[in-house]
Amino acid sequence: MSDSPAPDGELDLRGTRCPHNSSAAIIELELMDVGELLRVLIDDGEPIVNVPLTLVQEGHEVISLFREGEHWMLLVRRGDDV
Repeated sequence: MSDSPAPDGELDLRGTRCPHNSSAAIIELELMDVGELLRVLIDDGEPIVNVPLTLVQEGHEVISLFREGEHWMLLVRRGDDV
């Protein structure tokens, strides 16, 4: 993650099932300022398919997505007017 910008917040959603993980990430991003970055940790399987897609549909930008051991890390930029 050394090439990625430093996040403004972090949300660990490992062990959280769909759709609760997407909802939690959306709520956390709504509490942030436009343009801020949120690091989100999610599980493999359904979460890695659904969470990034849902966040993009909600107007946020997934900056990076990669595997970290047994889970995935997303770096998400808070979008405008969400």
